[in-house]
Amino acid sequence: MDFSYNKPRNQKTTDSLLQEKMENKSEKINVNKEELKKRLTPLQYQVTQEAATERPFTGCYNKHYEKGVYRCIVCQQDLFSSDRKYDSGCGWPAFNDVLDKGKITLHRDASIPERIRTEVRCARCNAHMGHVFEDGPKPTRKRYCINSAAINFVSADELNDTNGVGFTESTPTTTATPIVQQ
Repeated sequence: MDFSYNKPRNQKTTDSLLQEKMENKSEKINVNKEELKKRLTPLQYQVTQEAATERPFTGCYNKHYEKGVYRCIVCQQDLFSSDRKYDSGCGWPAFNDVLDKGKITLHRDASIPERIRTEVRCARCNAHMGHVFEDGPKPTRKRYCINSAAINFVSADELNDTNGVGFTESTPTTTATPIVQQ
C-alpha cells in the first residue's frame, strides 16, 4: 500500500514557508493556497483546504501506535499525542484529547443536514483536520476523528534527537475552543 500522500512534495518549500513562523507556534498564519498546491498532495490539499474526508480505513495513521506526536500537515503545529490515541474502529485515527485546547478550533458543520457535526480545525493555519464526537472513552468522552492526510507523525525519538523540544506525556485538556457559529 502506498502512503506517499502523507509526505510533503517539496520539503524545502515547507521549510522556507514556515521557518519564521515555527519560532512562535501560537501565532496565526495565512498560507498561500498556490504554495500549498505545490507542497501538498492533491488529497492533503482537498482535506485541509476544502474540508474533504479521506475514505475510511485508507489512511496510514489509522492503526499507527508508535510513541510521538501528530502535527498539522500544513503548519507543523503539534496537535495530538500518541498517548491519547486509541482504536475507535471508525476507520480514521482517533484521539480522546488534544495536546492543548488552544491548538484547535471547533466549528458547527451542517454540510450533512440530517447530521450536524463539529468540525476540528488547526487554530494556527485554519486547516481542516476532521470532526469531534461525544462518543469517546473516559475520561473525556471525546473522539477526535482525524484524517491521516491532515497530519504528519513525528516519533518521540526524532523529537528528542532533532529539535531539542523533547517528548513528554501530555496532560489531557478536557475542553477545546468553543464552537464558532458559521
